[in-house]
Amino acid sequence: MEWKIETSPAYSLLKVKLSPKEEITAEAGAMVSIKGDFEVKTHTGGLLTGLLRRTLAGETIFLNTYIAKGDLELELAPSLPGDIKYLPMSDEGYIVQDSSYLAHHGDINLTVAWRGLRGLLAEGELVWLKATGRGGIWINSYGGMVEHELKPGEKMIVDNFHFVALNEKAKWKVKKFGGWKTFLFGGEGIVVEVEGPAKLILQTRILPPLASALRRFLKTR
Repeated sequence: MEWKIETSPAYSLLKVKLSPKEEITAEAGAMVSIKGDFEVKTHTGGLLTGLLRRTLAGETIFLNTYIAKGDLELELAPSLPGDIKYLPMSDEGYIVQDSSYLAHHGDINLTVAWRGLRGLLAEGELVWLKATGRGGIWINSYGGMVEHELKPGEKMIVDNFHFVALNEKAKWKVKKFGGWKTFLFGGEGIVVEVEGPAKLILQTRILPPLASALRRFLKTR
């Protein structure tokens, strides 16, 4: 398998070349173009897992696995304008924002990471996605991506909407940002505190301000 990311960091595109019998799995709707002889299998990644992703994480229930019968070229793109990043996986998995999964290869198990009431307080979904196994995943962001390596005991405050991915064994908790006045009127509200050792990936833009700005120009009928 060969791959590269083009037009980064904005409107990034993932180009993959597969040899015969190699395969890659992607979210439904991510395919831009495909060239060569192939077979595609549409599935849920396990019925229960697929239903959980759709119900709890807001993801589509279906995934597409592209299997090369000969030399195959495949282009994939996320729905949001931004960057794409590859995360190799072996001994430890990743927690990924529900809208940031693009594709994976290898023996990867894609499930949900239960966040419970902490997720509700963080103004996001109740769950994030959890990827475990051996292989690798491609994640995407809205805007660019920045990566932070936290040392043991080092802490970082993260806006919930800017979160993209975190290694699954890292410690984190949801907390109120500042005092009550800051919490209510400061624009941050609830944040996530991450403690190292941790590999943390954030995105430079978030959708709520864009949606708010667009509403000013949209006329209700």
